[in-house]
Amino acid sequence: MVIIEAKGLTKDYGNLRAVDHVDFQIKKGECFGFLGPNGAGKTTIMRMFYSLVVPTGGYIKIFGMDLNRHASYIKSRLGILPQDNNLDLELTTLKNLIVYARYFGISSSKSKRKAEELLEYVGLTEKAHVNIRNLSGGMQRALLLARALINDPEILILDEPTTGLDPHSRLNVWNKLNELKEKNTTLILTTHYMEEAERLCDRVAIMDRGKIVAIDTPENLMGIYGGNLEDVYLKLTGKKLKEENNVENNKS
Repeated sequence: MVIIEAKGLTKDYGNLRAVDHVDFQIKKGECFGFLGPNGAGKTTIMRMFYSLVVPTGGYIKIFGMDLNRHASYIKSRLGILPQDNNLDLELTTLKNLIVYARYFGISSSKSKRKAEELLEYVGLTEKAHVNIRNLSGGMQRALLLARALINDPEILILDEPTTGLDPHSRLNVWNKLNELKEKNTTLILTTHYMEEAERLCDRVAIMDRGKIVAIDTPENLMGIYGGNLEDVYLKLTGKKLKEENNVENNKS
């Protein structure tokens, strides 16, 4: 079952075409990854999903509905883990979740119970009353994941979910995302970590200069182009992942 469909999707910023007439479909319950060098257009597409960016041309349908016409309803069924940390630094871990739940009309009593369940899920129960400023980077990413799940989303959008995390924290996030996949949650992610894409993604779209240059399963792409997914990425984009990862690490 197709849960997201994009046709002719385009986004211009003045004379810059960030997304150039792309088409794709995402099925319910799959993990779909957007891969590509910085500036390829993948984050722009992610921001279109939750109406932070409006397309210049083409359309996106989610749950069979046009995103432009039904943005509020669609957003109520999405969970978003952004690339940048936008937690409220003045609040505790628990309070961040409770306050965020209000955006979805969740009652105070239910939001507290849900927040406590999610903190247990991501391993932050002991940090419930700690100010955000006193959490490690890995803990803050885990909290962002918990926050993205506060409304029980059917689609979870993950923009560089493990950037800047140590290997142990990254593995913890992967395990949580695999658990969500088993519950038939649709996952959409961008990542520069090809191991992450290989482990999590049922299919990937590799982008370069605003266009999708390939869509397929990681296994099929590796079979067609040879080598691992990083080799495929290099052949299709001409960009070295180590350079990309260094740029991302410098940003984080």
